[in-house]
Amino acid sequence: MIYFKNHLQIIFLAIIVLNPFFALEAQQHKFKVVIDAGHGGHDTGTTGTGRMKKREKDVALAVAKLVAAKLKAYKDIQPILTRDKDVFLELYQRAEIANKNKADLFVSIHCNANKNKRASGSETFVLGVHRNKDNLDVAKRENSVIKLESDNKFHYEGFDPDHPETFIGLTLMQEEFLDQSIMLASMIQKEYKKRLQGIKDRSVQQAGFAVLRLTYMPSVLTEIGFLTNPTEEKFLNSKAGQNKIATAIASAIIRYKEYINYNTPQAAAVTKVSNQKIAHNTTKNSKPAKTHQTASSKKTNTYVDIDFDHLDLSKVVYKVQLMATSKRIPLIPENFRGLKDLSMIKENGMYKYFAGHTNDFDKIREIKGEARYKSFRNAFIVAYINGQRVPLSKILK
Repeated sequence: MIYFKNHLQIIFLAIIVLNPFFALEAQQHKFKVVIDAGHGGHDTGTTGTGRMKKREKDVALAVAKLVAAKLKAYKDIQPILTRDKDVFLELYQRAEIANKNKADLFVSIHCNANKNKRASGSETFVLGVHRNKDNLDVAKRENSVIKLESDNKFHYEGFDPDHPETFIGLTLMQEEFLDQSIMLASMIQKEYKKRLQGIKDRSVQQAGFAVLRLTYMPSVLTEIGFLTNPTEEKFLNSKAGQNKIATAIASAIIRYKEYINYNTPQAAAVTKVSNQKIAHNTTKNSKPAKTHQTASSKKTNTYVDIDFDHLDLSKVVYKVQLMATSKRIPLIPENFRGLKDLSMIKENGMYKYFAGHTNDFDKIREIKGEARYKSFRNAFIVAYINGQRVPLSKILK
């Protein structure tokens, strides 16, 4: 009996001692999402039509708080707000919050503006070189806060907010995150389309946002609507409108988390191949390639089973990702400025286009250089093993 009591006491003490450890362990495995409410303090952002008291900084904060509240309902998700009140934050500080917390995602929330009051719709940006004047204008407006910051030359290495393309050279790590950023952006736009009836879908875009350049995780900046459009301004200022937008963003984040299957040991930083359709076109045939199924959602593809320390490099296939778009483009060199050996993956409603298919890393670097020379300035190298996408950093370490 005494032995039994002592045994129970040992178990009880073990529970007391180990419980904080297990709680900490559980907390460490939470999926961290940094939600950034754009602007703040003396940086008001766009003032809209001038009919409403609330400006961009106020609407962005209200929506950001709602997103955080919705995500907080999930025990395995930890939302982190860059600001929870009307204060001014420099762009580098926003990115710093995400980086220091080792966040899994960074989502910056903004409202759009245009001299044309008819301009409308929502769009979500990932880092890249702007493809048109509208994207450039959005980037310049959101980057202009740098001019309000002291020591901006120190924090932004001489970055000119009026010429964001000077700051866009992607690191290897950010190239890998770009694909995941596009995935999240696509999911956000899908949720907008589903939940915000009457709000135009302006799709996923690329532009040179300083705050996205400074983060080291999948990152997007979403423009939830135009405050300069009277109809959208009214919607964005309403509690019902803000709740619908927040629900859309939160739902997309949850979908993204589920997609990469974060809670399995294999899935940290993995872009899983699920229900993908891949088409491939060789240089010998200029006709559009037929699409064929290459992966099933039931099949588990994780790079955890690959021994990167004893990797046979002859099994690695390198490609150059040229772009991602919602449009289907025939795989012929004429559509890709003469680039050859083209292939395509359809994933989450986005078509991703590639050039090259080789085991030779030096060769793929040449193809990347050619692609960038031919105006695909966001082109980057990706790696596959047995048809499975793997982080390039794992191959090159």
